[in-house]
Amino acid sequence: MEKLKPLAPFLLFLFLYLLPSFNVVATGAGESRAGENPFTPKAYLIRYWKKQVSNELPKPWFLLNKASPLTAVESATFTKLADQNLLSAQLPSLCSSAKLFCFPDLSPSLDKHDKNVNFALYVDKNFTNYGTDRLGGFDSFKNYSDGENIPVDSFRRYSRGSVGHGDKFSNYVPNTNVPDESFNTYGTTATGGTGEFKSYAHNVNVPNLRFTSYSDNVNGRKQTFNSYSDDGNAGDQHFTSYGKNGNGASNEFNSYGNNTNVVGSTFTKYGETANGANDKFTSYAFDGNNPTNNFRNYGDGGNSAVDSFLSYRDQSNVGDDSFQSYAKNSNAAEVNFANYGQSFNEGTDKFSGYGKGASNHAVGFKLYGVNNTFKDYAKKGVTFSSYIHGSSVELTAMEKSGKKVNRWVEPGKFFRERMLKTGIVMPMPDIRDQMPKRSFLPRVISSKLPFSTSKLDELKQIFHAGDNSSMASIIADALSECERAPSLGETKRCVASAEDMIDFATTVLGHNVVVRTTENTEGSKQNIMIGEVKGINGGRVTKSVSCHQSLFPYLLYYCHSVPKVRVYEADLLDPKSKAKINHGVAICHVDTSSWSPSHGAFMALGSGPGKIEVCHWIFENDMTWAIAD
Repeated sequence: MEKLKPLAPFLLFLFLYLLPSFNVVATGAGESRAGENPFTPKAYLIRYWKKQVSNELPKPWFLLNKASPLTAVESATFTKLADQNLLSAQLPSLCSSAKLFCFPDLSPSLDKHDKNVNFALYVDKNFTNYGTDRLGGFDSFKNYSDGENIPVDSFRRYSRGSVGHGDKFSNYVPNTNVPDESFNTYGTTATGGTGEFKSYAHNVNVPNLRFTSYSDNVNGRKQTFNSYSDDGNAGDQHFTSYGKNGNGASNEFNSYGNNTNVVGSTFTKYGETANGANDKFTSYAFDGNNPTNNFRNYGDGGNSAVDSFLSYRDQSNVGDDSFQSYAKNSNAAEVNFANYGQSFNEGTDKFSGYGKGASNHAVGFKLYGVNNTFKDYAKKGVTFSSYIHGSSVELTAMEKSGKKVNRWVEPGKFFRERMLKTGIVMPMPDIRDQMPKRSFLPRVISSKLPFSTSKLDELKQIFHAGDNSSMASIIADALSECERAPSLGETKRCVASAEDMIDFATTVLGHNVVVRTTENTEGSKQNIMIGEVKGINGGRVTKSVSCHQSLFPYLLYYCHSVPKVRVYEADLLDPKSKAKINHGVAICHVDTSSWSPSHGAFMALGSGPGKIEVCHWIFENDMTWAIAD
């Protein structure tokens, strides 16, 4: 890669630009030391703070430390590249120097092999045409990308045209953060053989797993997903044209997406025009929190397909499933729903064009849940046995057995204001930051980058985000949330630099402000004792600005003004030794009238919108602003 060259003329311009705000910076927490370059992004941020904030209180080290680590020369160089729309060409260097969140660029591998291979401790690989036309044999993937941060792997045309070839993925990308895994035309036109996914993507954060034309046109091949994406947090799986035009293909999903939090799966054209397909979903999305699954044109035009949903979305909290044109125009399709949708709280299921145009089909619903919409549904060949019409909350066997409905709300995540009393012992949720580590970009750079859904393609090009990739989804989701209309009484802004955050907070609250966060993560997932408590602004109802991280290549915060709150600081003690382990910041929302009745706070605490106040801690790397006392 070409080395970045100093840009003398631009540095002169930068010097003249910064000169009016330059002054000597004293040594202090988070501040520049004597002799440190005054033109670094961090030094500029310190001067900006002193210019915009009117009080002389200690500066917030946790905010200043999020400033870009770029040197003055690097900042000037990348700014020039941004002016010329050339950042994309230097993205790896920018990501490394500026501490951004970027996926590695993968180079295709055209290697083939004719012997069994055991892949262990691999990461960030592109398997293209690997194992093509292989006769027999077995490849094993064990401890693949284990514990890596942001692993990216691509399997394209792997085992294509093989005969009797087997693949086993054991302990694949476990315990990872934002894994991006792509299986495109994997096993296409294969005959026989097996593909087994065992403990795939276990305990991952924000997965993006894509299977496109997987096992397309196969003959008699068996695919098994055992313990797939269990214990995951957020993220999605996409299955497009999986098993399309297959003959006698068998696919089993055992323990798929179990114990997950807000994980979605999309099946598009799965098993389309297949013959004799056999798909079985056992313990699918079991015990999860709000799983979302979409089946579009699943089994469309198939012949003699057998689909079984056993214990599907059982014991989950709510959930949302959509079946569009499922088994449409099929022949002799058999679909069995047993113990489907037995959620704690009522989820939503939509059936549109289900079995439309099918012949000789048999669809059975046994112990199927509530709150469903059937539109343009096949009128014959469908049976409902023990179909629940009442409230799932009232009828669920788990509720009768005494298991709590609020199990998916972490203990201590929400609490009442009366808990903030000295001597009270309460559970502390996991307040650790789960996001990838990132820094702000200097405002002089971030302000030059496009930031709107209308400019999505430009952003994807800058950050090397391919279509349907994890990065493309991350960028699109953040932009959509930033462009969402504010809720009632809310003033909001997404800030891409620390200076932008200061501007928003001072616009809402004035220039005499203080920003606070919980001091550290000690006490997470344990019981803590409340020590000395202090109410901010005298404990009166006030206004604050809260800022929460958004997942994006550079550090991005969603900041919003929150009216009618009380903010508290509290020493947090070890319940046994009474020693101070943390200094927490909590915010209590006095007016919850505009909150959704299904908000997790009401699940945890009972009651409903407008009836109670709700408090929560400020998590690591989040922060709240208030007028200084």
